[in-house]
Amino acid sequence: MIAKGYQFKIISDIGSGINYNKKGLNQLIDMITNREVDKIVILYKDRLIRFGFEIIENLCKKYGTTIEIIDNTEKTEEQELVEDLIQIITVFSCKLQGKRANKAKKMIKELLEDD
Repeated sequence: MIAKGYQFKIISDIGSGINYNKKGLNQLIDMITNREVDKIVILYKDRLIRFGFEIIENLCKKYGTTIEIIDNTEKTEEQELVEDLIQIITVFSCKLQGKRANKAKKMIKELLEDD
């Protein structure tokens, strides 16, 4: 990117690819719709958004933004389905763990308040 003389901004999010309410993703969408970005460069297609890539792709086309995928290795339909299923199971298990942790914190707080 630097060698090609591009001006760029790195936008990153940490979290589930299923969560669409992420700060970086929302910032990128705002930049696209305000015509502030000419090109989006990502390593893999699913790094931008896990599900619904086509929606972001259509939005980019509408506002004149191109998407460059560096590693555009085609995956089989089976590979994509397995990866999608793993992502869904991971998110589900994290939510369960979060609920358990919140329940435990609540119980500890109640026990401490009783003393």
